[in-house]
Amino acid sequence: MNPPGPGATSAAWRAHLHGLPGVDAVGLEARAAALGTRSIKTTAKAFALDLALSMVDLTTLEGADTPGKVRSLCAKAVLPDPGDPTAPRAAAVCVYPDLVAVARQALEGTGVKVASVATGFPAGRIPLEAKLLDTREAVAAGADEIDMVIDRGAFLAGDYRTVHEEIVAVREACGTAHLKVILETGELASYDAVRRASWLAMLAGADFIKTSTGKVTPAATLPVTLLMLQAVRDFRAATGRQVGVKPAGGIRTAKDALRHLVLVKETAGEDWLDPQWFRFGASSLLNDLLMQRQKLTSGRYSGPDYVTVD
Repeated sequence: MNPPGPGATSAAWRAHLHGLPGVDAVGLEARAAALGTRSIKTTAKAFALDLALSMVDLTTLEGADTPGKVRSLCAKAVLPDPGDPTAPRAAAVCVYPDLVAVARQALEGTGVKVASVATGFPAGRIPLEAKLLDTREAVAAGADEIDMVIDRGAFLAGDYRTVHEEIVAVREACGTAHLKVILETGELASYDAVRRASWLAMLAGADFIKTSTGKVTPAATLPVTLLMLQAVRDFRAATGRQVGVKPAGGIRTAKDALRHLVLVKETAGEDWLDPQWFRFGASSLLNDLLMQRQKLTSGRYSGPDYVTVD
């Protein structure tokens, strides 16, 4: 079934999105649990730890953020392990819009992207004009990627047209910057709603779909990430366009990250095993990845001061 065209009503969007196959919640959770128990052997584990490191969006989104904290985070993204320069760099540093210029200056020429939340993060309850201004200013300051939040109130009320039109408008305001659309799955109430929101965001032009702001519980869960990976896989099969996935919030350990990589490989496929198509929104995750990486190479865990504490 073809999606509604420009200017379509919420009723047309409802007919389209509610025509998607329903989610078998029991089957989804069982599949996620089964994949989550897969073990990774030593050689593959070393590769997976490095891959996970390269997928981290090192993030600070606190009211007390300062330019100094952002510069420190950028230095860590570029050289995660000062004792081992072979450790991969993080994918990006994600900050509030007013700190984008600081991150841009600190990361210039390193290959690490500057990401910024926008559109009234985390609630998204500001006028569209303010969302677009927020986005344009972040891009003008040097953001390579924009993480926007959808209007969950509109979505849950069935006003799919408003949600779609806002994503389209923000996508246009991004220009050449990539757009990650945050669904805030912990507020969407059902797996069916997550599937519908995923397809709505992708049809509106999202380059990535992202689980959460990290400010709501539950945030990223294995079943939800599995469902979103199924959505991007099916979307590419239907349209030929590949979209990335970013679980964010609550992923703190290397074991958590490796479980997610198994999901990616077994669900979407190896094409998504790349920072261009899969990211972790995290702050403390990088520390545990470094600790596990050091354990793998030396046979022992390092002292508590081996990595910086964020």
